[in-house]
Amino acid sequence: MSDQTMSDGREQRQNAAPTEVSVIVPVRNEAGNIAPLIAEIAAALGGRSRFEIVYVNDGSTDSTEAELRGLMAERSWLRQIKHVSSCGQSAAVHSGVTHARAPVIVTLDGDGQNDPAFIPALLDALAAGAPRTGLVAGQRVGRKSSRFKKLQSRIANGVRGAVLRDGTRDTGCGLKAFRRDVFLALPYFDGLHRFLPALIRREGFDIGYVDVVDRPRGHGVSNYGMWDRLWVGILDLAGVWWLIRRKKRVPQVSEVKNDAR
Repeated sequence: MSDQTMSDGREQRQNAAPTEVSVIVPVRNEAGNIAPLIAEIAAALGGRSRFEIVYVNDGSTDSTEAELRGLMAERSWLRQIKHVSSCGQSAAVHSGVTHARAPVIVTLDGDGQNDPAFIPALLDALAAGAPRTGLVAGQRVGRKSSRFKKLQSRIANGVRGAVLRDGTRDTGCGLKAFRRDVFLALPYFDGLHRFLPALIRREGFDIGYVDVVDRPRGHGVSNYGMWDRLWVGILDLAGVWWLIRRKKRVPQVSEVKNDAR
């Protein structure tokens, strides 16, 4: 039996079974990074999960759409969701999760800095903590960013941690695994993706962590995040703090039956 026949058989079986994991990749003008990253994601998940990869094209003006169309022709598990104009990373993640077909979501950045080899560890930690664990977050070590960008992240994470006390030292890492239903129950706002640990804790779930190794960007330049850490997000930080403070306990209600009836 040829390798192509075996590959076709595996793909047919995957198509016939429910999707277990949806990998969401928000991108804007990342054409040069798409093919290598898709190959790495498929290699990380092949043989262990029935998966789909959902690229959210956030108003790209380069050849991102054409690149994805070409790759989709040979990969039934690859999908593209498109924003007509750029709406930001949180909107892209939300669109991807909304259109996902699986109950478990993995997110990672589309620039190649997040290594897909860590996806199985995230999924294993989420499964091991079920049903109490709602999110497993990657925590970057050995970051491959400029000193200025590292300083921004350090300040933003420090302020956020002091205000929200979410126990997370690095919310900016794109590598995360979480339950789709838990995510969709959260209040949506711009910048949501940076406050997921605090908001999911607010819903009563535990958070897990996995150390991941950061890599240099593959191609192109950063399209998200330079001032999306503290200064632009200060109102969001105040809003999340208010949401956490206003969280009320949900009463467990039962009716007492009349034994005389």
